[in-house]
Amino acid sequence: MKPRLNKHSLAALTLAIASLNAQAELRTETVEYTLDGQVFSGYLAWDDEAEGKRPGILLVHEWWGHNDFVREQAEQLAAAGYTAFALDMYGEGKLAEHPDTAQEFMKQATRDMEQVKARFIKAKELLQNHESVDADKIAAQGYCFGGAVVLNMARMGVDLDGVVSYHGALASPLQAEAGKVTARVQVYTGGADPMVPSEQVAGLVQEMQDAEVDLTLVSFPGVKHSFTNPGADAFAEKFGMPVGYDEDAARRSWDGTLLFYQELFGS
Repeated sequence: MKPRLNKHSLAALTLAIASLNAQAELRTETVEYTLDGQVFSGYLAWDDEAEGKRPGILLVHEWWGHNDFVREQAEQLAAAGYTAFALDMYGEGKLAEHPDTAQEFMKQATRDMEQVKARFIKAKELLQNHESVDADKIAAQGYCFGGAVVLNMARMGVDLDGVVSYHGALASPLQAEAGKVTARVQVYTGGADPMVPSEQVAGLVQEMQDAEVDLTLVSFPGVKHSFTNPGADAFAEKFGMPVGYDEDAARRSWDGTLLFYQELFGS
């Protein structure tokens, strides 16, 4: 007697098959590139079965460095129909395991904003030159340190359609200027994040309003820093850091980001 599938097991089987198909179509590639004599290692993800060129999304990692979390985010964007490139802002395989080391790596990378811009532009050009990418449709998103980076790239007038900052620092020595910022800006921040206090939030709103920038800002009440990263709770426990993963805020910010890209690119 053959086993019969009920509607629940059939649905589960259908989802499993869809998942396998999605994995079969997803392509990933580690890309090594050189700038000013230093080697960087990025991560490219795209759907090889999709037809035609599509928008490209740059991702900038947290202060820990280019790790598995940012690569997973790139894969999720690829599954959503974009070509994603998780760039490396530190270079030479630098990956911190302690906050003090992360702080030092971040200071080295940001000691010169022109250096930050050069590293960002190099990764942007690599993404634009990929065969699957529409070079005229590029956005960027960043997490923590990376959130501050993408906001500063917008402030510096880098040609981007949009930028998204997740729990990134909002204050900056740079100031947005009317007519210079071409990107639309979306910011997600935690209302209980001591690293991004309300003064920073208010300051960004004033800055972007004065510069006539298209800004959307969402603050999640009671949510801490690093709310998108499932590993944040472990960091909090190990190092006593005021960070924490929040599933609802992570989901809502991701859904909002995808809607933002749909509005930007019409896809």
